[in-house]
Amino acid sequence: MSDTAVLCGGVGAARFLRGLLAVVPPSSVTAIVNVADDTELHGLHISPDIDTVTYTLADAIDPDRGWGLRDETWHAMTMFERYGNPSWFNLGDKDLATHIVRTERLRAGQPLSEVTAHLARAWDLECTLLPVTDDRLRTFVTTEHGDLSFQEYFVGRQHAVPITAVRFEGAERARPAPGVLDALADADRIVVAPSNPIVSIGPLLAVDGIRDALVEHRSRVVAVSPIIAGAALKGPADRMLTELGHEPSVVGVARLYRDVAATLVIDDADAARAPEVEAEGMACIVTGTVMSDAERAAGLARAVLAATESPR
Repeated sequence: MSDTAVLCGGVGAARFLRGLLAVVPPSSVTAIVNVADDTELHGLHISPDIDTVTYTLADAIDPDRGWGLRDETWHAMTMFERYGNPSWFNLGDKDLATHIVRTERLRAGQPLSEVTAHLARAWDLECTLLPVTDDRLRTFVTTEHGDLSFQEYFVGRQHAVPITAVRFEGAERARPAPGVLDALADADRIVVAPSNPIVSIGPLLAVDGIRDALVEHRSRVVAVSPIIAGAALKGPADRMLTELGHEPSVVGVARLYRDVAATLVIDDADAARAPEVEAEGMACIVTGTVMSDAERAAGLARAVLAATESPR
């Protein structure tokens, strides 16, 4: 089976990967994951997207929240509140162990890519998980309240404040983590997962060499739209697109991805707009993209694989 590289954000990407690993050998898949959502709280380095992907693929994710671990307890958060530490970002007791181990290893000098590989092995994952960069990369959004870190905006403000700009602090210095560019060059297909184009995929493309690699291999890059019938299933992607001057639709997504991907996969609900997507210079695949269960996620993965079956 040929190799697949997947550019990933959080929940949507994790669910897509779960479907993909059900239909291809896990060892043939490399997930390149956003780290611009990372934050530091309580002295710990937290990598939300990496952890969501890890926990989902390990079948340990909380199915109701879509993040964190199943059957969590929250005693540590109660103590943080007692001591006056920030309590707006919830960390479960079991989840804390992940952040403690990550932080210890980072402070000992290991790069994030090595730490991520260690944690993935601990969960018996057979696919390869790579942070897009080992360097510090952080998303900030500009609002009427000033610049906010992504987690302050997304969790602290419940992404309820309009934004006027997005920047990726550190992007000018960030270099791809070891193995990232090789995975993109060697893959028989590259998938842009159904993640927020602005703040999940945008930071990946901002890292030196990533966008160029996709442009070079555009013919075998397929993107999955996270926008269905003008709305995001989860999160603020549709509002962010609107606030930043983009059309919140599959056509708007096509305009963002047309230079780096040859094909866009859209949901059945947007079938009537397929000709508009194609007018933007992309092939368009129409299928079910709502991954409400494992079977539907696998069906989406099969559709993506079928879109890239032709040889290079």
